[in-house]
Amino acid sequence: MPVARAPAPRARQAIGQKDHRMPASEPVEGNAAQIAYWNDRAGETWAELQARIDANFSALTALALEAAAPQAGERVIDIGCGCGATVLDLARRVGPTGSVLGVDVSEPMAARARARIAAAGLAQAQVQVADAAAGAFDWTGADLMFSRFGVMFFAEPAAAFAHLRRQMRPGGRLLFACWRPLAENPWFTVPLEAGRPFLPPQPPADPTAPGPFAFADPERVRQVLATAGWREIGVSPREAPMRMADADDLDGAAAFATRVGALARLLADSEPETHRAVKRAVREALRAHDGPDGIALTGSVWLVSARA
Repeated sequence: MPVARAPAPRARQAIGQKDHRMPASEPVEGNAAQIAYWNDRAGETWAELQARIDANFSALTALALEAAAPQAGERVIDIGCGCGATVLDLARRVGPTGSVLGVDVSEPMAARARARIAAAGLAQAQVQVADAAAGAFDWTGADLMFSRFGVMFFAEPAAAFAHLRRQMRPGGRLLFACWRPLAENPWFTVPLEAGRPFLPPQPPADPTAPGPFAFADPERVRQVLATAGWREIGVSPREAPMRMADADDLDGAAAFATRVGALARLLADSEPETHRAVKRAVREALRAHDGPDGIALTGSVWLVSARA
């Protein structure tokens, strides 16, 4: 990891303007693969496609923010903040008397988030590159900890959530969105099933391994949080359309589906011919989901709440 630069002066007590890169404390060893993945091609792709991804996730983001209910003046930590869409939303909701710290392991995505924060003139927001699983960021007393699809990648989730709980004030709120099982998520399954005939057989996935569906089992989520010391745990099902492209833009939707999500990982090292064949198959599969409001597939999530 890069050596930390000298910290800048504190502009306000609520937001310590520390080095944006990975802090000196060591990341959790088991998270190294995820950190490497999001600092390579995947992070660069998500930064490149930021506007399209924001639009794709917008309906689910709105559900999560409504459930989190950030209030003016609150201190908020956004775990796995990516390219900053949720940091911007949270910062606007807490206003100039509040503060928001976004945390992510990906340098490319964090750089995009910082640029957006600067362009929006939101002095109450910042983004730090850190391994949240290690509690490796200098920020405590949060009123709200929020995450949209950022907490399913911890190698040791109970330990990670215990670290995160210590960043909260007593009684502080946790709200995160995580994916429900793969079979309940057409946003994943439609492209995957279309591309599967062209790809090598995949071994059965470990349902508890770090990845998008690590928290698909709500009982596991409850157990992890309870072990980590969180209380008043709630898990609620939600779903929303995930718009992939404008109506009739099947080429754009297929290109998006093969660059983001589970199918993108499977295609990462494929030959160009395979990639083209998969894209054609996905295009045809998405035809049935093309409507007047655009091409959309359903995303199904758990909204998980708890208190520190």
